[in-house]
Amino acid sequence: MILSSGPIHALAWAAAAAYALSGLGRAAWGTRAQVAALVLHGLWMAATFVGEADAGLGIRWGFAPVLSLTAWLVLAVHLTESRLVPISGLRRIFALIGAVCVLLPLAFPGDVVIVAYSVYAPLHWTLGIAAYALFGVAVVHAAMLDRAESQLRQKATDRVLGLPLLSLERLTFLFVEAGFVVLTLAIVIGLFTMAHWRWGDHKTVLSLASWATFAALIVGRRTRGWRGRQATRWVYAGAVLILLAYAGSRFVFEVVLQRAPVSLGN
Repeated sequence: MILSSGPIHALAWAAAAAYALSGLGRAAWGTRAQVAALVLHGLWMAATFVGEADAGLGIRWGFAPVLSLTAWLVLAVHLTESRLVPISGLRRIFALIGAVCVLLPLAFPGDVVIVAYSVYAPLHWTLGIAAYALFGVAVVHAAMLDRAESQLRQKATDRVLGLPLLSLERLTFLFVEAGFVVLTLAIVIGLFTMAHWRWGDHKTVLSLASWATFAALIVGRRTRGWRGRQATRWVYAGAVLILLAYAGSRFVFEVVLQRAPVSLGN
């Protein structure tokens, strides 16, 4: 059940309402509503996560907060990008994603976890979430790229959502490569600084599998010229693995097994 209302929960509901308005309104009003939604969503995350950290309780974390923060980052990147390049037609889809992800932690708030076991834990966590977001943006662009190629086969157009095909392809793999660099840093920090790093841990295995998948994609693209659906399938596979590495495994712990973590590393 959704938790009882309060000032913090009111922020989440206000953000969800703004996301809904951004999907229903015309272009100008929709953009303003999206900005308002992102601001409210950001305030809700700050009040929820930073507030408890400042109180010395640790950080409230779990699969739903991770998805909420990742969605906020993806939508913020999209909003910024849409001001620089002509991408349109995604506002309603993103409005739905934003509304769902800002409300999901009200039903599944996660747990307050302790990060004191390593001074590098916050950096490891931050880089991991940044990699989540970058790969999330890459997945959005890969889906757009698949749609563009489908339209091209039908000889309808060489543009999708207002963006040329080659430009869309470059953007897709720019985000893939950026996400790969950030994920590599997160893994290296975890490997050499985390006392709780375990090679047999499901999160470790899935993270390394995701890293290997994206590494194979980058090498294949540079040496063998992988393009189109051959390349986007690797993007989807790597993104699913990195999603399962934390959000998926935490969903199993929290919802299926109902086990609380002892630290941020679990």
